[in-house]
Amino acid sequence: MKEEKIFTTTINMKETMKRIIKTSNAPAAIGPYSQAVEINRTLYISGQIAIDPKTGKLVEGDITVQTTQVLKNIEAILHEAGYNFINVVKSTCLLSDISNFKAMNDVYARYYFDQQPARAAYAVKDLPMGALIEIETIAAK
Repeated sequence: MKEEKIFTTTINMKETMKRIIKTSNAPAAIGPYSQAVEINRTLYISGQIAIDPKTGKLVEGDITVQTTQVLKNIEAILHEAGYNFINVVKSTCLLSDISNFKAMNDVYARYYFDQQPARAAYAVKDLPMGALIEIETIAAK
């Protein structure tokens, strides 16, 4: 029987810095959460919907318009934290209507044209403010 080695790592929380990311170039949180949190060189971006950060209102338009705004919001948060789309390792896309998947995917591919992250996409019953799409993002360095 082959002996297995088990490796464990202990993290000293005093040495681990949790950093809250906030930028005016993306919509302010509409609830008790942060735009993003970075810890251990991993950035967790809260689900973004198509809110225009200048007006605080949901952009009007179809899934293409809303997906573009969502990805601009994600890009602003990534840049504020010192990351970019190449650093994204996982996206979760929530769609109010799965029939919008192809159009959403066409826009998404313009932002993730190289080293695409892992991804899941789901149809959900409703999204905040009547949005057509919400995208949650994880990036790492």
